Amino acid sequence: MAIRGVWITSTDSQVLHSRQNIAEAMAFLAQTGFNVVFPDVWNKGFTLYPSQIMRSLFDIEINPQYQDRDPLAEIIVEARRVGIKVIPWFEYGFASSYNANGGTILAKKPEWVARDINGNLLKKNGFEWMNALDPQVQEFMLSLVLEVVQNYDIDGIQGDDRLPALPCEGGYDSNTVERYRQTFNCHPPQNPKERQWLQWRADILTNFLARLYQEVKAINPNLIVSMSPNIYDWGLKEYLQDSQAWLERGLVDIIHPQIYRRDFASYKQVVDRVTQQFNREQLAKLSPGILIKLGSYRINAEHLRQAIAYNRSCGIQGEVFFFYEGLREDNDALGKVLRSLPYTDYSTQPASDLNRGIQGLLRFLRNRF
Repeated sequence: MAIRGVWITSTDSQVLHSRQNIAEAMAFLAQTGFNVVFPDVWNKGFTLYPSQIMRSLFDIEINPQYQDRDPLAEIIVEARRVGIKVIPWFEYGFASSYNANGGTILAKKPEWVARDINGNLLKKNGFEWMNALDPQVQEFMLSLVLEVVQNYDIDGIQGDDRLPALPCEGGYDSNTVERYRQTFNCHPPQNPKERQWLQWRADILTNFLARLYQEVKAINPNLIVSMSPNIYDWGLKEYLQDSQAWLERGLVDIIHPQIYRRDFASYKQVVDRVTQQFNREQLAKLSPGILIKLGSYRINAEHLRQAIAYNRSCGIQGEVFFFYEGLREDNDALGKVLRSLPYTDYSTQPASDLNRGIQGLLRFLRNRF
């Protein structure tokens, strides 16, 4: 299907604060032409649904902010009411905390810690990490994903730039070092980006994704496995995300590389590079992630129109926006932009009409800007 999606976050957002907010948000999205939501279900070491796994391991069933509620169940009901699909998003992936020294998880499970070359807790851009290369940590992460798959009427699951991922500076814990030594008869190099060391760790994460994909499909073959990695090959070099291998091995059903650029020229440049990396079959799975809001930044209307039109001109049939609140600022300004296209028509028109509409929009944009 053509993805017209949006991420629902638990940070800088009011959507998950009440059932009423959720219902209102789903109605707004349906009216604006969206057909998929990616709600956050794993954030800062807490689930956003009641988890028996978290209760048994950490005695914390759900993020305390949502005690006595189940935001995921509420989203599913309200999204279904208006014909929107739900793909839960495991936002934090293998990150345990943000500027919290490992948080609840690593306080209880210090053996799960990821370490840098100096033996310190692995931290990058404020995020502290579990060791994504460790079999026990992988088992834990997989168990959370399968818990959601088994217990909720969902349409798929989603990983991102932290699932599966690990900052390239990690992997220097004693167990991983020993595994590497047994494989290559030498210790890992001090340079975390040395080619063999980098690829060996990336392959471990790719194999984890293969297992996740297989186990999700074993429960329900119709579920979508969606991934939103960093852009290749930056994501490989910095976070061990070999998304090219994921595609070649058929481990993703749809992929949303995070093309988070703040001007159209930069966005176009990355789209051109990404589409050259994909073959025709892979291109059908591509729905780029577009940044519409972060902190004080919000995409302007012209950039938004240009990005969507350029996607269609490249054969890209959908996108996912980060994140919902950006659509609602200034009296729904960006939502009104999408309705004016109208956004939903991009995927429901016959191909000939669609192509004419795209060309017309591109001419309009060239003439105006």
